Amino acid sequence: MRELSMHILDVLENALGAAATQVELTIVEDLELDRLTITVKDNGRGMDADTARRSLDPFFTTRTTRHVGLGLPLFAAAAARCDGGLTLKSTLGQGTIVMASLRHSHLDRAPLGNLTDTLLAFLLGAGEGMQLRYEHRVSGRTFSLDTAAMRAELGGVPLSYPQAREWLHEYIAEGEAELA
Repeated sequence: MRELSMHILDVLENALGAAATQVELTIVEDLELDRLTITVKDNGRGMDADTARRSLDPFFTTRTTRHVGLGLPLFAAAAARCDGGLTLKSTLGQGTIVMASLRHSHLDRAPLGNLTDTLLAFLLGAGEGMQLRYEHRVSGRTFSLDTAAMRAELGGVPLSYPQAREWLHEYIAEGEAELA
């Protein structure tokens, strides 16, 4: 994938597929240490140890519609290519944590990409029952959002409502732009 945001979206969609209702996405760009760390934590079904281990094998998937599962293996390869790696910790019935770490300045590191559209696509596709806590830190500056707080502020207006969706897009875009 040409942008890390596509890997992030894939992991977020995996959380949805695992019936998660709460997801935490954290992106830390530590320019001083030259590290980029992306962590996705969910409260979904989780996996047993064997399934978690096999999930990094491109020829393994739990889906019945195809015979390969390339999302996590491609993300792991992207991290490894950039002097990093990907770890997956999962507990059956409790959820999963996927963490990728890369050298920030590595020549082969893909750009983060369009995080605004990635987050918006996830939130609008996930439905109103999904809670997302997102934090993006770049050398001491932070942008964060919490959909539970947003929904409370909106007073029952769904995030998919056109004006709410437009506001959410602008809010995320402005927050991300302040980190650039």
